[in-house]
Amino acid sequence: MVIGWYIHHHGYGHVARFRAVHPHLRVPVRVFSSLPRPEGLEGDVEWLVLPHDADPVEREDGSLYDPREGDPTVRGALHWAPHDHPGHRARLATIAANAADLHLFVVDVSAEVVAFARLLGLRTLAVTQPGERTDAAHALAYDLADRILAPWAHGAVTASSLTARTDRVVWTGGISRHDGRPTADPHDERSVLFLGRVLDEDVRRAAEDLLTAAGWRTSAIGHDLASHVDDPWPLMTSHTVVVSAAGQNSVADLAAAGARAVVVAQDRPFDEQRHTACALHRWNLARVAPEGVDAAGIADLVASAADDDPDWSRWQVSGAAERAAAAIEAMLP
Repeated sequence: MVIGWYIHHHGYGHVARFRAVHPHLRVPVRVFSSLPRPEGLEGDVEWLVLPHDADPVEREDGSLYDPREGDPTVRGALHWAPHDHPGHRARLATIAANAADLHLFVVDVSAEVVAFARLLGLRTLAVTQPGERTDAAHALAYDLADRILAPWAHGAVTASSLTARTDRVVWTGGISRHDGRPTADPHDERSVLFLGRVLDEDVRRAAEDLLTAAGWRTSAIGHDLASHVDDPWPLMTSHTVVVSAAGQNSVADLAAAGARAVVVAQDRPFDEQRHTACALHRWNLARVAPEGVDAAGIADLVASAADDDPDWSRWQVSGAAERAAAAIEAMLP
């Protein structure tokens, strides 16, 4: 048996989720993605690189064709299916040409690939995300999917798009690649880690200056290529407070670390991170920065978060990757 797995190419959260779940699967996996094969990926994973489908292409007459001109949403019915784009056709052709021996297709995430996989007669699992996903394309994908996997704790994030489909939804809890790793003990006193490009550079630097003046030690990683760290875990678990975005993987990692956190929701489609941030605020798991927060606001939130004692067990990270793998394998014939 072989599982197909589509990994969306925006960001690296979808790859991180796959890499957390894959070790718990007992059958081979064939990945389809526009991303290159990650370094260090287990050798038993077959990785097929798909062509891009959103870049302008040159026509025979030498003119450039922008796929945004090709009715890519099909009058609102889909998210991206442009007319006359060779990359888009080649993507679907590659999937179809390599689907004959698949027994299940996991889609993280794409409404079009969910629909295509189901049309190929494959058992199809759609990974969902927070946000107001009540548009026609999401409705189609959720209606066609045989199962829907929600990688957060049941009841945490309000998702009206799942209300009528709860019989097919599996809530796994937050999936983190760091689940089960030991944490540093104790936390460094009055230290703060800025994780990723969560704030504009000038706001972050000004916040660091204010915090330093107040006796805090500050660190910042992942805000540019030079500050990239392959393994942020030791830093996440040794600092008093972590300032982070509200993406699914970021929040799951905060939960795994048991971090005192300040969360800054990033502007994402369907207000994904704002919905997650609201859940964190409602459950008292993190300090949530208001829209347009300035440096002084961040410094104040960090100082307040230092006294927090969040019950991150509510996010159900422990065993989430295993639960996701079990939900996937339960669909195999």
